[in-house]
Formats: sequence, C-alpha cells, structure tokens
Amino acid sequence: MPFGQIEAFEHQGVQIAFERIEGAAPTFVWLGGFKSDMTGTKAQTLADWAANAGQGFVRFDYSGHGVSGGKFEDGSISRWLSDTLAVLDQLTTGSLVLVGSSMGGWLSLLAARARPDRVAALLLIAPAADFTERLMWPGFSAEQQARLMAEGRLELPSAYAPEPTIITREMIEDGRRNLVMDAPFPFEGMVRILAGGEDPDVPLDHVLALLPVLQSKDVTLRRIPDGDHRLSRPQDLRQLVAIASELRLRLAR
Repeated sequence: MPFGQIEAFEHQGVQIAFERIEGAAPTFVWLGGFKSDMTGTKAQTLADWAANAGQGFVRFDYSGHGVSGGKFEDGSISRWLSDTLAVLDQLTTGSLVLVGSSMGGWLSLLAARARPDRVAALLLIAPAADFTERLMWPGFSAEQQARLMAEGRLELPSAYAPEPTIITREMIEDGRRNLVMDAPFPFEGMVRILAGGEDPDVPLDHVLALLPVLQSKDVTLRRIPDGDHRLSRPQDLRQLVAIASELRLRLAR
C-alpha cells in the first residue's frame, strides 16, 4: 500500500489507526509514548528512514491516542498492550524490531515477552518501564493518592498539551499487574537504549535501573548527556537513525 495513507482496523470495538511501509524484514514497529501519537518527530524520522532504506515499518496509535478511536481515560497498560499485539499479529509477518518511546518502551518489553519467537530486537528510547508505579505514583501527594483511590480519577495539568491528563485508578492498578522491573526479564535478542541525561520525566537513574533486569547478552545504552525526554533535536535523531541502521544491518545477516 502507498505510504502516507492512514488506515484502520477494528480491535475490541475500537478503530486502531496505522500507517505501514512494505519492505524488507525485520519490520520495525513504532510504539509511542503516553498520550503521544504516530505523527511525532521521532516516528516520522524513522518512517522516512525506512522508506528510503526499503525497510518494513509500521506505526500506529493506541486506543484513545491520536486518530484511533476510544477514550484515553478508558485505557491502561493491558489495553494498550492488547492494541500492540493486535497490530503485530494482523499487520506484520516475520521478525520484528520494536521501537518503544517512553511508555512504548514498557509496552515493547511486554510485547516481546508475549511474542518471543517474533521479536528479534528492542530499540528503547527513554524507556519508562513500570512508570505508573515507580515514577507516577510516588510523584502524587498523599492527598492525590487518596483522592485517586476514592474517586477513581485525577485530572493533572500536562506539560505537553493544553488539556489536563486524566489518570484513573484502573490505570494505576493495572500497571501493578504488568510490572517488569521486579524480576529478571528474559530476552534473547539485542537491546539498544537511547536516553537523555537531562530527562525530567524518565530520569537516567530509572533507565539505569532497567539494565540489570534485562537478561539479554547484547545490551547497549547510548547516553545523550544534555538530552531531554523528547530526544527530538537533529543530533538526537541522527543517533536514533544510526542505532536503527545498526540493527538493520545486524539482523539482515
């Protein structure tokens, strides 16, 4: 199909929007961040790279994100993982490289565990594994924690959008059912991690805490000392493309 055409398929009663480039294996699949969408700078940069390289590539919006259907506040890690697995199963064949940004890093790990025979490598950008429990929940005041548990939701100001971010009790409780950093995480493929040293949302210490959990024998962390959470400056994007190109060459052998 021609690239640039947004299509959709139905999953659990919701339309999941996607764009796909047909090309060589492995297929690179973009997993975006919390309240992000597939039109972001990093996703577009990788789409352009894949199109020029003749590489298979898929990007999509989780339910409640971007132009997919559904409400954000109905979402959870389990729901967005289900969306991800539906994309992998219905839109791709063969080996995969999951490119997970922020929350997408967590979902990439969960998807790799669910589809171990298909995921050949992970490219994680500021991976926010277990962020609901390790980053979000401790950041709430005692009063906010109590209100969230009692009322089922919080509305928080967003640094990235004019509308508030709605956090639900189900999102927190479901996150606790999907933790990956409390025990060794088996993965036989390559793992490449890109992280910023000045990231206020997913601090470098959080990313470093993920490293000993990963059981892969081929894990590399590339730090950008002055990088923030977005990692979308031209110099950041060059590093992202360089890592993707390395994985492409290694997996094409």
